[in-house]
Amino acid sequence: MADVVEVRLGTRGSPLALWQADWVTAELEGLGVRVQRVLIETTGDVRTGPIGQLAAQGVFTKEIQRALLDRQIDLAVHSLKDLP
Repeated sequence: MADVVEVRLGTRGSPLALWQADWVTAELEGLGVRVQRVLIETTGDVRTGPIGQLAAQGVFTKEIQRALLDRQIDLAVHSLKDLP
């Protein structure tokens, strides 16, 4: 019996991010990969003013990238428009 591959998929909790993560999850599960979704709150998610007023780049991606580098997740789903 082959070992089941399991991955931790990091994503934001926005409706678009969840849809994208669900799509990737379905594709991976179709290949026999077990997927654990990990929701990550980013600076952009907790903003209080208009997004245009945030000076920093990567406000929707920095925390997800950090989780990937810290090996808290194995892969990440991003919208290309959010990458710096």
